[in-house]
Amino acid sequence: MLIAFNKPYQVLSQFTDPNQRQTLANFIDLPDVYAIGRLDYDSEGLLLLTDDGQLKHQLAHPKQKVNKVYLVQVEGVARKPSLDLLRKGIELKDGIAKAVSVQLQLKQPAFVWKRNPPIRQRKNIPTSWVEIVINEGRNRQVRRMMAHVGLPVLRLIRTQIGDFKLGDLPGGKYQIINP
Repeated sequence: MLIAFNKPYQVLSQFTDPNQRQTLANFIDLPDVYAIGRLDYDSEGLLLLTDDGQLKHQLAHPKQKVNKVYLVQVEGVARKPSLDLLRKGIELKDGIAKAVSVQLQLKQPAFVWKRNPPIRQRKNIPTSWVEIVINEGRNRQVRRMMAHVGLPVLRLIRTQIGDFKLGDLPGGKYQIINP
């Protein structure tokens, strides 16, 4: 079984939490399924879950190099030199990180939903939307990459993992899909 879930902001990518924060258990009532990879507490969007260990390995193991697509709202104006650096590769504490592709979005994509609570925005500082594709999954990798080029992340939404897309799945909802 493969499940696509649109993880809301401030939900853990696990089923339990000793600190009583919202978890997958607040949204998914299916037994014996586990997240394929993780999506940060402060990130939103596509999270895949399965009860199939082999499928989990195919989609999550770093050697598989499965592309993951993120839509990122950043503080400041994303310019070509910064995006070029992300494509070329940058040195992070845990090694070189390189985007498969990265492109500026000219405006907020139409499908982006309102976030609760809303992002913090400063009146004097513009924001930009960037689509970035990576094929690794290091801890907070996209956030660290964007910060490295001077573009702090305000909002991060994963829209695709491999061939699986978020589509119009509403926040906090899941659907069973055929792999």
